[in-house]
Amino acid sequence: MIQKGLSTYVRTMLSTQALLSAIGVGEKSATVIGATFQWFLRDLTGMVGGILFTFYQGSNLDNNAKRWRLVADFMNDLGMLMDLVSPLFPWAFVYVVCLGSLSRSFTGVASGATRAALTQHFALQNNAADISAKEGSQETVATMVGMALGMVLARFATGHPFVIWFSFLSLTIFHMYANYKAVKCLKLNTLNCERCSILLVHFMKTGQVLSPDRVSTMEHVIPLWMMKPWSLKNGKLLHDRVRLGVRVSSINDQEMSNVLCLSGSRYRKSKYLLFQQKGDDIKIVMHKDSTALDTLQAFVHAIAMANLVNEKPSSGSESFSWMDSHYQDFIVKLQSSGWKTERLLTHSILWRANWQTKPSDSKEE
Repeated sequence: MIQKGLSTYVRTMLSTQALLSAIGVGEKSATVIGATFQWFLRDLTGMVGGILFTFYQGSNLDNNAKRWRLVADFMNDLGMLMDLVSPLFPWAFVYVVCLGSLSRSFTGVASGATRAALTQHFALQNNAADISAKEGSQETVATMVGMALGMVLARFATGHPFVIWFSFLSLTIFHMYANYKAVKCLKLNTLNCERCSILLVHFMKTGQVLSPDRVSTMEHVIPLWMMKPWSLKNGKLLHDRVRLGVRVSSINDQEMSNVLCLSGSRYRKSKYLLFQQKGDDIKIVMHKDSTALDTLQAFVHAIAMANLVNEKPSSGSESFSWMDSHYQDFIVKLQSSGWKTERLLTHSILWRANWQTKPSDSKEE
């Protein structure tokens, strides 16, 4: 972690030097009001970007802490790159630095949120404050050393673009590699959608539950849009086919009637409804009185249904029998393997429904 911090602050010094040069520091033609206005636009863009990012992605940061930690560092590197290239495009300087500020605003939100989640993971003795304080001290030391090295490098690299770019790109590659390895080393024992999917598919095949150490090597930390489509064929990404907490209005009347007629007695006792789409997508409607445990059960049921359909397209209804026979055993083995089963880390469920004994009583809240 200290090595990553050092590389970040050395590169920050280089990018800041380029940014100040582009604004006009040291030039007689530059005006104070012009530089102030450009800096203001840069900061304003970052603030607005941080608010919008929180609004659209805030609920997803907790359930994918490892992935967002990696994305946060990537966006920070992109922001520094924008500052470094800003002198090369004087006609578009404001646009370039605003893009860099926007990128770093995503970093601020994502890194802060994921740091809180990861700190809780390391606080094995419920000493999150102690862990956070020590991490802050380490980061301060890394900042001081990185700033000193950055000033030395900036001093000798001034007027030598090749040295600046070689140093920046080399440190960036090292930073991303170190961050990727650090994230891969994290062995989280909380259940999110992907980890739950990996565990359930393995359990349905072997009857055994994988350990957190093993699952950490199997889950993806790189964003899925960068992954190849073949990854969907091995069952590891079944969770992408499950839509949790959908609106009742997104379900047509025929699907609603079929589900409630065929499995009405089961759904009267359950706090969720499952709807399998033609494209293999499975929608989950949660009851207004459902709890965190109900959400976990609903998701496990949906993954079991998707996995059974993969093996035999007409076996979707068999998921009810599987849940009755194996769900409790699955939960017990998860707990004995060190997994936390109190809740499923997922996005906030905004839409819930209320249903009675008849399909016609089903209504959206």
